[in-house]
Amino acid sequence: MADFAAIRARAAERKGGDEILDRLLGDAPDNRDVAKLSDDRLLSTIAERVFAAGFVWRVIEQKWPGFEEAFLNFEPKRLLFQPDDFWHELASDKRIVRNPQKIRSVRDNAAFVERVSREHGGFGKFLAEWPADDQVGLMAYLGKHGSRLGGNTGQYFLRWIGWDSFIISTDMAAALRDAGLDIAESPTSKKDLQKVQDQVNAWGSETGLPRKHISRILAMSIGVNHTPQEILEYTGE
Repeated sequence: MADFAAIRARAAERKGGDEILDRLLGDAPDNRDVAKLSDDRLLSTIAERVFAAGFVWRVIEQKWPGFEEAFLNFEPKRLLFQPDDFWHELASDKRIVRNPQKIRSVRDNAAFVERVSREHGGFGKFLAEWPADDQVGLMAYLGKHGSRLGGNTGQYFLRWIGWDSFIISTDMAAALRDAGLDIAESPTSKKDLQKVQDQVNAWGSETGLPRKHISRILAMSIGVNHTPQEILEYTGE
């Protein structure tokens, strides 16, 4: 495998220097902070990532206050008490993006969040206590037990709530392959995902960097050289 210091140096050169790269990496997350998040805010973020998948993110962000109203501020217990008519009417509610499958996923994920919260003393507590070196395992759990939380949606959910996560974007996968990791161009198999996890863990131990930063450095070291402003707008930081 290529030396991570060389990958970081290439990313810094592409972005205009170490100082700019450090700014683009954002704050170092602390998984313990996730335990402080309420179930309704976590369900809200789940829903936002689900609705944003395959859609223009900025449109979802602009409409989100309407989503909050329509979905009763994403309080799981309150949503689970709603009759079928409530959910049917949402399919014609102009405050939200009217996708029946994604609307249904909110109800399913409300049940998921409520069940896990009841079993673990809070959904955030459950996420915070999941081993930080096993993101792949957590992704598999979310994909199996949640609704529409497989693939990149689960990864973006973890990043958005402040869980120290990597996101296997096209550029990150390309950088890993360029560094010598034997994975597919789009690593989705259990075997390839574990290879990614193991390599990110190894670089994390070697450098002391959070997995979020390793992920971003890899993505910024290859592919289209987006400007710092474009990256900050994309990440919202």
